[in-house]
Amino acid sequence: MAKYLLLKHYRGGPTPLFDRMIDEWKPEEVSAHIQYMRDFAARLEASGEYVSEQALSPQGTFVRYDGEGSPPVTDGPFAETKDLIAGFMVIDVDSYERALELAGELSAAPGEDGEPLREWLELRPVLAEMPTASE
Repeated sequence: MAKYLLLKHYRGGPTPLFDRMIDEWKPEEVSAHIQYMRDFAARLEASGEYVSEQALSPQGTFVRYDGEGSPPVTDGPFAETKDLIAGFMVIDVDSYERALELAGELSAAPGEDGEPLREWLELRPVLAEMPTASE
């Protein structure tokens, strides 16, 4: 089994087919989208392929260590992941091909007017072990 991270983006990837944010959708469209996500996760949980998922708030702050005292906090000028990443799901599957299949299915979550979003998802393998430096 191999773990993969599926990143859902607000925007990003090749040109999206739909560019209206979820907060601009009708309440029933949002509900249908969320229900699709819940049903998808439940099916993966039943098959043993589900690890975790979370929707992310658009609020975010960059923080880094800067020696003694309080760490500096900034809202940029870096790429604004809070404007890009809507949420994530971690899956544990038998093959890369299965991960691609599930990512394609997740991309079909309904959006406005119940149409599949066909959103671009970022599929990234999770490292089984942390890399080490070799001498």
